[in-house]
Amino acid sequence: MPARKPQFPEGFTLLELLVVLVVLGLLAGIAVPVYLGRVDTARQQKITADFATIATALSLYKLDNRMLPSTAQGLQALTHKPVQAPVPQLYKNGGYLRDLPRDPWDHDYLYLAPSADGSKEYSLWSLGADGVRGGEGQDADIEF
Repeated sequence: MPARKPQFPEGFTLLELLVVLVVLGLLAGIAVPVYLGRVDTARQQKITADFATIATALSLYKLDNRMLPSTAQGLQALTHKPVQAPVPQLYKNGGYLRDLPRDPWDHDYLYLAPSADGSKEYSLWSLGADGVRGGEGQDADIEF
């Protein structure tokens, strides 16, 4: 006896596929902004944590050596003993940081001692996503 043919063809109709695509589009429309907002928040939290880590290392450096690294010595003075003046006399063996953190956009943090206006011992900042001074949104500079 021959096999019976199904009454309805197998597969999905165009209308069913369109309904699924609309539902997926709606879900993506909700999820993507939430995800992007989380990415920005995570970047800001990383910068805050990095600034705290660097500030702690600078405090320990100053405690040991009675001075902060000069602008010319830079933050590299926290990982390797500077050879240019003023050379620290009581530099901690192994340095104050294993590695220098980089900002969320893989740029170096910038350091100036004393701060540009002289109101603070030093300034730390990130140039933002674009890596240049100024900007708005993700491109804005973030200073500590």
